[in-house]
Amino acid sequence: MKLRLSLLALLFALVTCTAFAHGNKVHVRGTVEKINADSVVVKTADGKSVEVKFATSTVFLSRSNNADKPAKVGDLATGYLVVIHATPKDNALEAEEIKFSVPAAAKPAVPAPPKPKS
Repeated sequence: MKLRLSLLALLFALVTCTAFAHGNKVHVRGTVEKINADSVVVKTADGKSVEVKFATSTVFLSRSNNADKPAKVGDLATGYLVVIHATPKDNALEAEEIKFSVPAAAKPAVPAPPKPKS
């Protein structure tokens, strides 16, 4: 019985720590829709457009070959996939980190093999 209670308490502690790990941080994931001088607009999977402001401390990382490489805002382009870690400030979101990657090229359709003549 004590073992079950201990395991239950451990499980509860792990779930609680995971839930509060990011504090009030917001994650924005989607495709870059528009880039402005001081912000980026991201179209999320549910179709919403979310604007995230740049800060002087914003870190840009380009993801390629399963590795993150330092980048700059000029490397970011519309159509890129992004994951942004942001903090709510003054009714806006301010980016702490922007990870981005070029979307995978669409694979060409493979034509069906020719039908044998009968």
